[in-house]
Amino acid sequence: MKILFDVDPAVADAIASETRRQNQTLELIASENFVSEAVLEATGSVFTNKYAEGYPAKRYYGGCEFADQVETLARERAMKLFGAEHVNAQPHSGSQANIAVYMTVCKPGDTILGMSLAHGGHLTHGHPLNFSGKMYNVKSYAVRADTEQIDYDELAGLAAEHKPRLIVCGASAYPRIIDFARIAEIARSVKAVTMADIAHIAGLVAAGLHPSPFPHMDFVTTTTHKTLRGPRGGLIMCRQEYAKDLDRAVFPGTQGGPLVHVIAAKAVCLWEALQPGFVPYQRQILANASALARTLLEEGFRLVSGGTDNHLMLVDVFSRGVTGKDAEQALERANITVNKNAIPFDKNPPMVASGIRIGTPAITSRGLKEEEMTEIGRLISRVLRAPADGTVQQQVRQAVLALTAKFPLYAARMAASGV
Repeated sequence: MKILFDVDPAVADAIASETRRQNQTLELIASENFVSEAVLEATGSVFTNKYAEGYPAKRYYGGCEFADQVETLARERAMKLFGAEHVNAQPHSGSQANIAVYMTVCKPGDTILGMSLAHGGHLTHGHPLNFSGKMYNVKSYAVRADTEQIDYDELAGLAAEHKPRLIVCGASAYPRIIDFARIAEIARSVKAVTMADIAHIAGLVAAGLHPSPFPHMDFVTTTTHKTLRGPRGGLIMCRQEYAKDLDRAVFPGTQGGPLVHVIAAKAVCLWEALQPGFVPYQRQILANASALARTLLEEGFRLVSGGTDNHLMLVDVFSRGVTGKDAEQALERANITVNKNAIPFDKNPPMVASGIRIGTPAITSRGLKEEEMTEIGRLISRVLRAPADGTVQQQVRQAVLALTAKFPLYAARMAASGV
């Protein structure tokens, strides 16, 4: 970054520090990952200079022939990867993708049925502080108290009672398989449109390791930066009958010029996901999550729903006398990055929380496997047994530094993780 250091040393220093932080920490935030060098190059390319309002062959600016090329590649690759009828690659984020779907099929005040954020859903699925909760009449479904898994009977009852225009499924902190077929059946019974937000599990779905929302759902949204291991951005997939209205909802409905450099990077990550190494990588994410969950259970921690079927787990740390906030901070001092997270029926406020969310996509991208998951689980346990003990945190930090040195972030890990 010689040029950047010369022009703006403050920003260059922040980037260098963040590079060092990523190299020297165990990144266990379930919504994060490490992109390939190819994705990094595309994201930082000269496409950042280009305005391209509109869609391929229908732009409001000249000079868009190569923007058309990368956007078409992104759309075609997503259709092939997921088996979608139509793809819009322009959403700046998963939230933007969800906004566009709502605007495609709903009017302000229409009823939406979505999963409660407090039980693992997402802000954009109807939280009252979010646009979704402000613009629409939202009814929320939850998980069962006994199993901590989605209460499909409650979902069916709410649908029958409120006759929603749209039923939204998908989650940001739910460790179990989602039954898309059953939700679609419930939706058909009340003539509701369906949307699956697969932002967290998109890579698993693409690899055939989680049941697919296709062909059950009318709309499928996702981010590209979690298990898909791409740039920060969104995608929308839908049935062909909704294509024209959806595209209008994205542009000009909710966005102006698309981020062509990010769309180029989306095309790259989708190409990588079509390569033979992607499925083994996703299998390793699952194997690592299973091994880490098993170790934490052996260490005496309670996991929400008893374990995990996917890339993440929710750890009830409050049952061990530690808040999620304190657990997050103690682990960060030991170079282990997680996030505090509410657990179902949480008695603590969200900024304190009773749990932490842990995921394996990023550490799997570095090449770590089950043996390292066992070590990491034990290191987490050491810290959380004495969250105020600086000596323990220093000892664990040294162990983390030794571990991360074996798996350098951008030196050898891409070969190890199948890109």
